Amino acid sequence: MASNFKPIEHARIRWQAGTPVAPEFADSYFSRGQGPAESQAVFLQGNHLPERFAALPEQGLFVIGETGFGTGLNMLQAARLFSETAPKSARLHLVSVEKYPLTKADLATALNQWPQLKRWSQPLLEQYPPATPGFHRIRLSERIDLTLMLGEAESMWRQHPGGMDAWFLDGFAPDRNPDLWNSDVFKQLAEKSRPGATLASFTVAGPVRRGLQAAGFTLQRKPGFGRKRHRLEGVWPGQATTQICRRGTALVAGAGLAGATTARALAERGWQVTVIDRLGIAAGASGNRAGVVYTTPSAHATAQNRYYQSSYLHALRVLHQHKIESLGIGRLNGVIQHLSDTHLQKKLSLAIDSGYWPESVLKRLDHTRVELSGGGYLQPGSWCRHLLDHPSIEVRNNKVLDWAEHGLKLTGDEVLQADHVVVCVSGHARAFTGLDWLPLKMIRGQVSYCVATDRSANWSQAECHRGYLTPAIDDQHCIGATFNLHEHDPQANPADDRANLNQLKQNLPERWHQLGGDAIEVTGQRVGFRCQSSDYLPLAGAMVDADGQEHAGRWLNLAHGSRGITGTPLCADWIADRISGLPISVDREMQQALAPKRFIERRQRRRKQRKSVSPGH
Repeated sequence: MASNFKPIEHARIRWQAGTPVAPEFADSYFSRGQGPAESQAVFLQGNHLPERFAALPEQGLFVIGETGFGTGLNMLQAARLFSETAPKSARLHLVSVEKYPLTKADLATALNQWPQLKRWSQPLLEQYPPATPGFHRIRLSERIDLTLMLGEAESMWRQHPGGMDAWFLDGFAPDRNPDLWNSDVFKQLAEKSRPGATLASFTVAGPVRRGLQAAGFTLQRKPGFGRKRHRLEGVWPGQATTQICRRGTALVAGAGLAGATTARALAERGWQVTVIDRLGIAAGASGNRAGVVYTTPSAHATAQNRYYQSSYLHALRVLHQHKIESLGIGRLNGVIQHLSDTHLQKKLSLAIDSGYWPESVLKRLDHTRVELSGGGYLQPGSWCRHLLDHPSIEVRNNKVLDWAEHGLKLTGDEVLQADHVVVCVSGHARAFTGLDWLPLKMIRGQVSYCVATDRSANWSQAECHRGYLTPAIDDQHCIGATFNLHEHDPQANPADDRANLNQLKQNLPERWHQLGGDAIEVTGQRVGFRCQSSDYLPLAGAMVDADGQEHAGRWLNLAHGSRGITGTPLCADWIADRISGLPISVDREMQQALAPKRFIERRQRRRKQRKSVSPGH
């Protein structure tokens, strides 16, 4: 079956007096010199947004979908209008698709023409994704988010859950870009519309009108803008109702990377959050002195590999938003991946040649090294403490024993209650009632801390081989890490330090010599237990018991293995959006790949297959 997620190509632009033109479609992105006015008249007024935004109730949610992102003008105009007219507690979510995104340089050239939109165009440019397929979440302000989907319109909308209150049907003219204006796309618009949803378009072409009417929309011609005689307005049947952003109380069990990112994501959406951890913040596997922000590129766009890419890019956006370099807890100056064996050389070469990893993300340095340009390293404990430093988050030191009705049981017969509970306690989750089935394994790892030398002190980038090393933090390098599934001793083992240094010597002999060679001074170690699932993906989503029964208000965010820094921000945002009733930034296939229920469904399928095989075959 063909993938819905194909390599992305940038738009080829020709500029004409400040207006971007697409030669392939022989059409411009907006009317010359009239872009904002055209957008206002056709899309904002055409969907009656000024009055609809103003009429939103407290905590109201409004969602707009768009069929062609282009320069982002329509979305930014909507963001500006919303910020000026909607109640302060309301939220706007924008969802747009683009098959041929502009380069960042072309986008900046276009947006710099409209200084009145800088408040929203600046965060768009700062977070603008590389040309990789799928969903990209961009935060334009505290209450305005954009999900930019890169790929074919029909394929991307099929991956989105919908819930649109209004549509901007924008794109190049139907006779020049027919792939965007067809019955499959119109069917998706219908399926993703809420009752009473409106649409607006600059085109009244016959095939467009007939296709939308066949899909179920009621249409009206309206006076056009500029030289165009008409424009189009439409409505989906039904009585419009207002979506509401859910808020309330939440409990998060665990104060490591998964718990901290989850708590922060909920707090930023208006929830009052209590985090419970017996040992305190980042006391488990999240407590190493340093961790590497990286991923493993692949040439294949499976849901699993796309998760590795999407979570990496999402983590970079979140880390930049929190200004970790200004906080002094890390640097995002690239990660060097050494191709230490022929398997890795082949895998990375295929990834680079596949088109899924643009050079702005992954580039070949020479035949033995590649660079993940946006990656880096940070101090996980400091990152967790920063995330949990929020007025809506309380951290409590106590041991969680099990579920309680509408909450959690703690030691001392204490019960805490809340609207939602998220369990982020790695393998300890199996002690909860109904979760002993979880296919988790705990993998012991030991990292070694080594004194920096005059020659190693100038190392600036994290480097990965079969292990990893980081630049000096407080005059100490992190060298790691062992990987032992069958060892369960929490005490440090000198043999593991020797294994870490021997691995460094074998794969990066020059670094080993710079660090002191046989005289390398090990000043400490740290043992942690990585929690990993049987298919190597985290469990992020609704809690299910062994029978596949979901339990309302209970959620899991577990098993990030050695990718906790990279994977937890995306999973936290996805769970927080689900809990809050907000549009999500994870496509349908990836949701299914992360859902804890996947293991139960696989087991049920295997049982059916065994039963379907008759005896004697």
